[in-house]
Amino acid sequence: MRTILKQALSFHVNDREAIVFLKTWRFITLILVALFMGLEFCHVLELPAKMQYDGSLYVTLQNTLYRYFGAPGPGAFVTIGAIVSAAVLSLVVRKRRTVFYWTLAGTICLAIAFPLIFFLFIEPVNIVFRQATPESVPANWMQLRNQWEYAHAANFVFSLVGFSALLISVLIEEWESRGDR
Repeated sequence: MRTILKQALSFHVNDREAIVFLKTWRFITLILVALFMGLEFCHVLELPAKMQYDGSLYVTLQNTLYRYFGAPGPGAFVTIGAIVSAAVLSLVVRKRRTVFYWTLAGTICLAIAFPLIFFLFIEPVNIVFRQATPESVPANWMQLRNQWEYAHAANFVFSLVGFSALLISVLIEEWESRGDR
């Protein structure tokens, strides 16, 4: 793996192993980013209904429904995998100017969603709601709910833009490799 990665970091267009590695890595990255985007899209779809719930029901949902979205569930592995694979992809394509810029833009958008927005706006709310019960709803639960819900909506936007930029980088790579300029 290390040898193939080393080749991929310095490969030439005709190096078959490096091309296979790059295409495989792109595929893995796009799948992980799509799954991450899907997690965030779930929150956007739930937002209108959850904004109507009372505090007791909202706390119940927060403490039961989202257990697998974060650590130690599969959502955490998907999220971290998406960010790491996109960052590695940026490194691998760094010598291809246009492709690199689109890949880097996608990676930056993903990094804004996680860890930046997550740890600044979502995780502080998670901590408060983990300690709450349906019988002991925080006094400022509506403000916390709004912060949590709208931060996830922002994460969806950043993950969608990040996924789109990564997809554009793949399309540009294919377009340039075919000489269709």
